[in-house]
Amino acid sequence: MIRLGRIGYLNVLPIYHPIESGSMGNGYEIVSGPPAELNDLMSRGQLDVSSTSSIEYARNPERYYLVPNLAIGSCGPVQSVLLLSRRPVEELDGKTILVSSQTHTSAAMLKILASHWGITPEYVTGDATSTLSTGERPEAILAIGDEALNLRYHPDYPVRIDMGEAWRDMTGLPFVFGVWVVQRADFEARPEEVRQACDVLLRSKKWGNEHIETICELACENSCLDMAEMRSYFDGLVYDIGPEELAGLRRFYAELASTSLIDAEPELVFLPGMSCSGSVSRAFST
Repeated sequence: MIRLGRIGYLNVLPIYHPIESGSMGNGYEIVSGPPAELNDLMSRGQLDVSSTSSIEYARNPERYYLVPNLAIGSCGPVQSVLLLSRRPVEELDGKTILVSSQTHTSAAMLKILASHWGITPEYVTGDATSTLSTGERPEAILAIGDEALNLRYHPDYPVRIDMGEAWRDMTGLPFVFGVWVVQRADFEARPEEVRQACDVLLRSKKWGNEHIETICELACENSCLDMAEMRSYFDGLVYDIGPEELAGLRRFYAELASTSLIDAEPELVFLPGMSCSGSVSRAFST
């Protein structure tokens, strides 16, 4: 059985709901968790195809193929990756920022932006919700996913920096927070099964985009967001990898390499036998 990794956040509901509901067939084992956990499972070879942090591919490009035309990104405000601060960002130099333990990509992105802002904060990893529940108030918090949506109007954090918007302001490009990757070893062992799983993911994405109102209604059932807020949230997300998204991903990898957060910029190598639309085609890389 193909093991599919699923980020346990609302942002992938348009892609996974059709699979989890059975409308796109079944026969897949879906493993859900935060991005950092899925990164670790993929790095240990315990998942076949998974959504992962963009930085996971950059750290281990020799292990993976990218799934064509499937990503999680934003062309501006993303709403669910936020730097929440008690003071203006220029006053965070030397201060401590609590960084969600669930993220790898957003933590690296914050370091790049902090350098751009001319500040050098200290970073500690932890759980923002648990920390705040004790009455402790860190100077700033990097929150992601559903936690960011829930904390974005916290009264003790009047400064709210949307990281997707900050990246767009700095680069003029979209930011790709997550990509879908395939274990190269698994693909070599059973290429048709892996291609079929990727095709299901792409068809599910298409269904989710075409039925976004239904997706929003489902997402609202267990969220603090109302229907209008949820629609605004999904409208700000990008699930494709077009030319601009590729440029944004390459820029991120270039910034990671220039700041020694990765050894070198990786080549973007996509799954052999699939075109960028997901149909069977020749192998290609960019």
